[in-house]
Amino acid sequence: MPIKTVEPQRLYRQIAGQLRALMTSGEFKPGARLPAERDLAKQLGVSRPSVREALIALEVEGWVEVRTGSGVYVLDRSPRSRSRVKVPVAEWGPLELIRARRVVEGEIAAIAATQAKRKDIDAIAAAIQLMENDSQRGVAPLAGDRAFHTAIAQACGNVVLLETVQTFWDARRGPLFERLGDHFESVPSWRKAIGEHQQVLTAIRDHDPEAARTAMQQHMDKSHARFSASWRRANQS
Repeated sequence: MPIKTVEPQRLYRQIAGQLRALMTSGEFKPGARLPAERDLAKQLGVSRPSVREALIALEVEGWVEVRTGSGVYVLDRSPRSRSRVKVPVAEWGPLELIRARRVVEGEIAAIAATQAKRKDIDAIAAAIQLMENDSQRGVAPLAGDRAFHTAIAQACGNVVLLETVQTFWDARRGPLFERLGDHFESVPSWRKAIGEHQQVLTAIRDHDPEAARTAMQQHMDKSHARFSASWRRANQS
């Protein structure tokens, strides 16, 4: 069964479906290593991040195993070995989500820099402190991270923006994002994120919208880069 190009609509699911069909047909047998991410992207005519999201979906559903420093291998799909985990049809790809957040939350940070009151700035600072406290205890500072992004949106005084940010953030609780986090998140990575958050706070406190927009966009760019770098280390072949 030859690999076909795919249309860019729910792209990672289309890619995962095609790779799943190739495994089911025996093109990729249990124990076989899949082609490198860059080769799959070239054959499918899509970006490497889209392939990455598809492979994560297949890993979550028990079709493949990611072996650090080796590659991605096809798993046995006999009935007793099949994973019961299913990626929800509506789940966004985590790397696509980060890119969308860059656009939306960059502008939200700029608005917050022009409108934030003392109570808003205090709430943003308190969220960073909560992240610091959890990180020092070796706990992933998710509560503080959510509070940080929520407080910035709250400063804009627009409930649609607030609920949009909350929806974006809560989407990271899906199985794709959580599995990608298994490859990526660590105390050092969170320490870097906290420093980036501090730069956003400084710009908002200074009421500098351009600096706030840039700081938030850079935070999202660096988050995307950290996820990608960690996946590449796991997927070396």
